[in-house]
Amino acid sequence: MADRHVEDRKWWTLGAVCVATFMLLIDITIVNVALPDIAKALDSSFTDLQWVIDAYALSLAALLLTWGATSDRVGRRYIFVVGLAIFTVASLGCALSTSPTMLNLARAVQGVGGAAMFATSLALLASAFHGRERGTAVGIWGATIGAAVAIGPLAGGALTETIGWESIFYVNVPIGIAAIYISLTRVAESKDPDAGPNDWLGLVTFSGGLFLLIFALVRGNAEGWGSTLIVSFLVGAAILLVAFIVVEARIKYPMFDLTLFRKPTFGGACIAAFALSASMFSMFLYLTLYLQNGLGLSPLEAGLRFLPLSLLSFFVAPLAGRLSARVPIRALIGGGMVLVGTALLLMRGLSASSEWTALLGGFIVAGIGVALVNAPLASTAVSVVPPQRAGMGSGINSTFRQVGIATGTAGLGALFQHILASDAAGGPLARVPAEVLAQGRVPVPGPAAHEAYLTLFTDGLNDILLVAAIVAFAGAVLSFALIRGRDFVASQGAAPPPEAEPELTAAG
Repeated sequence: MADRHVEDRKWWTLGAVCVATFMLLIDITIVNVALPDIAKALDSSFTDLQWVIDAYALSLAALLLTWGATSDRVGRRYIFVVGLAIFTVASLGCALSTSPTMLNLARAVQGVGGAAMFATSLALLASAFHGRERGTAVGIWGATIGAAVAIGPLAGGALTETIGWESIFYVNVPIGIAAIYISLTRVAESKDPDAGPNDWLGLVTFSGGLFLLIFALVRGNAEGWGSTLIVSFLVGAAILLVAFIVVEARIKYPMFDLTLFRKPTFGGACIAAFALSASMFSMFLYLTLYLQNGLGLSPLEAGLRFLPLSLLSFFVAPLAGRLSARVPIRALIGGGMVLVGTALLLMRGLSASSEWTALLGGFIVAGIGVALVNAPLASTAVSVVPPQRAGMGSGINSTFRQVGIATGTAGLGALFQHILASDAAGGPLARVPAEVLAQGRVPVPGPAAHEAYLTLFTDGLNDILLVAAIVAFAGAVLSFALIRGRDFVASQGAAPPPEAEPELTAAG
């Protein structure tokens, strides 16, 4: 009977983690489609829209490592439930927002809760499942990611168009309450008895440095890249991030264990996580602005256009989970990143006369590529570290994902604004601020003027698609070079990937 109870608990654990993951990811994809309506309702600038994404990603990235280390010490289920509660309350705050500042502050608090959930999700699965069942569990989790991506744009478009943008945040409240109930009643607790105290100095230097960097990227065009404010923020970011590395290398219980990077596979997985987020996921904001503000599509119509990417992510994710037990991990992750880079190149070539179908080929290839990367990447993050370090391994990998989104969105946005301002110089739109140009909805009189503006906008979009593709291809090369089978931890009982089997067999 006890065995049956343990068996039930692990599947309830998978259910709770999948519900929470679904809530987190559907919130991100829903928000992307709703951004133009949020901008109109709250009179948001382009910078405000960037912060809707970056405030969330920044607090996620800053706190993932701290939550991961804390969960190893006080209990992963406990921190998971705390995160769910914070996220649910903050979602209500987002829905009730009456200004861009209020919304972005609520989004930052959402990120605090989301960080606790992200940092513990994979660790909970790694603790509950072993052997080949872990691959099955991760495959189901990957399918959940695909489902959230598939449903998000369509649900976001429908909710925004029929009820209002606020509803995209209200939807998190009942889901969050249900996940909290399941976690408290059905999920087993797990922790690391040897975990040390929190690394507060590491938290301050890392989060401070990351905030200064993102702020400088977001405000660089408006303030001037040579201004005292931006230069001082960039210098401050560099000093704090270097201090963070020094601190982590010296203290006894770091939140960011640099020794994990002695295994090239762990570094390769983190680079792939960063590259995927900084390329494909960071482009969603600009593609959404193009579809809705550039082409005049409604939120629901824009959501429908994302379906090829979304549905393919959903259907390929379970296959990727199963393939991870048979195909070398680096082939899946590296090959998936190649497809992502190829997809971004296929989306280029936009012009003022382009229809949304110009993006279709890229959406199809991107859907396959993202799915091939996500599931094996998640498994790799916890399979190359000792079981008692699963919380930190998961937290570091998720941190790289969120740092990728934050820096990618800010960096591509800074480049986009700079390109638009430079191309508009000397023309009829020269006096329009770059922030306004980047939103894709400048009021211009007459079809000829509108076509000229669309030409300006799509030229800038083509340029940042190229930059994003370069980032993806760089991630692919480094993934192929660094990820290797012998780095996987055999003692966890997980079936090693095919390339690892000869070394493990020879070792006994």
